[in-house]
Amino acid sequence: MRTKILFAAAVIATGWAPLSVFAQYDPVRKFEGKIGKTIETTQQSWTERVRAPKGAPNVLWILIDDVGFGASSSFGGLIQTPNFDSLANDGIRYTNFHTTGICSPTRAALLTGRNSHSVAMGHHAELGIGTPGYSGDIPFEAGTVAEIFKENGYNTFALGKWHSTHPKDVTAAGPYNRWPTGRGFEHFYGFIGGLTDQWHPQLIEENNPVDIEPNTRHLNELLTDKAISYIANQKSADPDKPFFLYFAPGATHAPHHVPADWINKYKGQFDGGWDRYREEVFRRQQALGLLPKGAALPSRQTGVKAWESLGADEKKVFARFMEVYAAYLSYTDYEVGRIVNYLKQIGQFDNTLIFLMIGDNGGSKEGTYTGTTGFADKSQGEDIAFQLSQYDKIGTEYSYPNYPLGWSQACNTPFRYWKSDANSEGATHNPLIIHYTNGIGEKNTVRTQYSHIVDILPTTVELAGIKVPDVINGYPQRAFQGISLVYTIKDPQAPTRHRVQYYELHGGRSIYKDGWKAAVYHPRNTFNEKGITDVNFSPAPFDKDKWELYNLNEDWTETRDVAAKYPQKLEELKTLFDSLALAYNVYPLKNYMAGVPPPEIRPRRIIYEGTSIKTRIEIGKGPVKITAAVELPAGSKGGVIFANGGLLGGTSLYLKDGSLYYTLTDGVKETTIASPQTLVPGTNTVEVVFADSGSVSLSVNGVPAGQSKIGKRARYLASVAGEGISVGRDLNSPVTRAYPGTGAFDGRVKSVVVEQNEN
Repeated sequence: MRTKILFAAAVIATGWAPLSVFAQYDPVRKFEGKIGKTIETTQQSWTERVRAPKGAPNVLWILIDDVGFGASSSFGGLIQTPNFDSLANDGIRYTNFHTTGICSPTRAALLTGRNSHSVAMGHHAELGIGTPGYSGDIPFEAGTVAEIFKENGYNTFALGKWHSTHPKDVTAAGPYNRWPTGRGFEHFYGFIGGLTDQWHPQLIEENNPVDIEPNTRHLNELLTDKAISYIANQKSADPDKPFFLYFAPGATHAPHHVPADWINKYKGQFDGGWDRYREEVFRRQQALGLLPKGAALPSRQTGVKAWESLGADEKKVFARFMEVYAAYLSYTDYEVGRIVNYLKQIGQFDNTLIFLMIGDNGGSKEGTYTGTTGFADKSQGEDIAFQLSQYDKIGTEYSYPNYPLGWSQACNTPFRYWKSDANSEGATHNPLIIHYTNGIGEKNTVRTQYSHIVDILPTTVELAGIKVPDVINGYPQRAFQGISLVYTIKDPQAPTRHRVQYYELHGGRSIYKDGWKAAVYHPRNTFNEKGITDVNFSPAPFDKDKWELYNLNEDWTETRDVAAKYPQKLEELKTLFDSLALAYNVYPLKNYMAGVPPPEIRPRRIIYEGTSIKTRIEIGKGPVKITAAVELPAGSKGGVIFANGGLLGGTSLYLKDGSLYYTLTDGVKETTIASPQTLVPGTNTVEVVFADSGSVSLSVNGVPAGQSKIGKRARYLASVAGEGISVGRDLNSPVTRAYPGTGAFDGRVKSVVVEQNEN
């Protein structure tokens, strides 16, 4: 109930109202002809369809996920990205470009050209609270790039990661008006949330889940194939009509999944460690002219150990994490190259305006100090001996890896900190490449003007020569808050026009003005000595935060805090932050999870026969009973009755060779209850009960059929909330390989009922 009250408050406060999915705005116009009694006496009049300006370019936005400034070879990194390099060498590198520091806010600012808090995406939508800056519902008054370009006669496509819709709306019940197809994209193929398994993705096409199992192809390949098919279909139908394509792969966000042949290319290349990596990349960046004179390499971040102080086993495992990550980025570069090469093949490359944003934020901090293999029992994934036992699985479907923080800072070279730390350049300073043969013609040049993700949409609009409607779908439009970068293209030496920019994430904040930056680090969480998140950690109160001051004109990498030397400048910037925070809905400041409504735990949920997708159910702390009503035909060969989760944590109830099994996995070890009771032709009832005692029991038609002590059940049931329950088959990542593919059931599962307490 609390969730509903908070959301209602946000609607009332802002005046936003949910509507249906929108068609292109095309009202009936006054008939200008003359109607006669016959066609011979009638003067016809045709309404002209909206068309893009003659010769208008195609537009390709590419947004890579979780990549630091110093990762790609295009910006001095040691990870080979030849296709990115090619675009940069024939285009413009922007070395002073910024994002918001984390996924959803960056995407909201990119898609709308407005600051993230001003479009209700101050953090991830799933962490939304009932205030205008954080509700997670991008207002329709802030039209998206797709809505704008569609109204200008473009076809609009989105592929990959969306992460711009509140989870409460991401169900089969909708509403769908804030899904991609509700915000101007005519086609969407990708995933709605913040991350997905790259080997077994939870895919959506338009508004419908896609079952691709048993899948053997990486998500990058699937997305690229679909992007090429969109382009091929559109250009075959109307070669003169331009397209807008937003390509946002899940890469290189965790899980770091990548084909083995790409991993093998990096074998041994990072054995020198993260300290050597940082030093070498810093030298490369200086040689490429990507750093201003006087820039210094900051010290290793507190908590990250010197590489030479690590033991042999730590070095081996940590180097492996980086080999996998590097392979992941190189492979993503390859798939981007396939799109670019296809445009060349069909003669569309020269007239395609390309924006390549290498990272929606800096390198990830979620990997902790030791890296994670991502298994359900996280303490196992932090133990070096355990990680060694999983060495060959890292990057495969049997892992969910993220690299250690030492590699994250290395990939953020030359900056400090990492993703989500809004106080730092390491979180917010990302590479940008603009390429447009017909419209720019610049080759291998650099721009150093300060810029931000909100500038991309205004720049695209100006370069494409289109107009932003004053009203979209009946909604008066708010002005862009970004600044077009076309002035930097025309004059490389032009002074920066984007002179002021604020940043804020879960209480961490900073304010930039004319090269000066005031910043506050406010910790989201902390790690203990093993690198595991300390759940007992309580963030410091905001009135204890210590502001720092940097002169980026002289100290680009934030190595010298000059707050004590320039107290008046610090106070000036703090006052400026306060005024912008009020203007853009940044307040109230809040710690990471503060104010987020708890998940709604319903005492009884029914999943009905006929469902073709996973149904997400929140699981509480009390006992849970799952009851399946099954109708078995004579001669049945069985299959999966219901499953939740996958190879890295979950459960599956299935019939095989006439016997009933219930398998639980934590990603490392499978526990299977083999029932002495079996199902009979006709109607059957199977019950699974998770007790407070830490046991799970099985019964068939009221007769006990097995029990197992499992300890912490979260490793098995948490995935119910994350992925959902599939009925009659095991969708996406399978819980077990005991059955082939999805293990489709050849009987009927008439219902699955989940009962629990509301606590």
